[in-house]
Amino acid sequence: MRIVIAGGHGQIALRLETLLAARGDEVAGIIRKAEQSDDLREAGAEPIVLDLESASVEEVAEQLRGADAAVFAAGAGPGSGTDRKDTVDKGAAVLFADAAVRAGVRRFLVVSSMGADPAHEGSEVFDVYLRAKGGADEYVRGLDGLDWTILRPGMLTNDAGTGLVRLEAHTGRGPIPRDDVAAALAELLDTPATAGLTLELISGSAPVSVAVKSVAGN
Repeated sequence: MRIVIAGGHGQIALRLETLLAARGDEVAGIIRKAEQSDDLREAGAEPIVLDLESASVEEVAEQLRGADAAVFAAGAGPGSGTDRKDTVDKGAAVLFADAAVRAGVRRFLVVSSMGADPAHEGSEVFDVYLRAKGGADEYVRGLDGLDWTILRPGMLTNDAGTGLVRLEAHTGRGPIPRDDVAAALAELLDTPATAGLTLELISGSAPVSVAVKSVAGN
């Protein structure tokens, strides 16, 4: 498969690129800064330098044409203000989804956040973030041109992955290593029967492949 990942230099994205390249997929990562290119190449991915906060739908669609799947893993990141939650966590996600529709890329994965809700209340930066992620998820779910799956991990850690997870519509809160989030995304890409599902992910007792097959109804 050819897979294009938005936010290609993110911690989850780099792990996912490494996994996909190692199994023989062709991977490209969209990044904002050219100096991040070497890190992507090291992970086995082709770097595409494109700013999703200023690019047009057509510019992004051009990079997506011919891909088998797209993954939105971009984020404004810690330390960013409320404005960039709207321009990246929501705006860039909407742009990337529209571009995928225009390019004819149906399979579309979103790395969201547990608690994402467009109606979430509060005025702190994290509240704005949850509203932005929720709004992006809601937008993607409304697009008939996408076979989307939305993944909402719990508290992300840099612990070594165990390969054992709990993946359900509602898991309750809990931690999850970024390694295991990447492994779950790779498995979801291979499981089109998970299209139309919004899933929460935390550490658990089921091997990733078993957990994904379970939610897919296999």
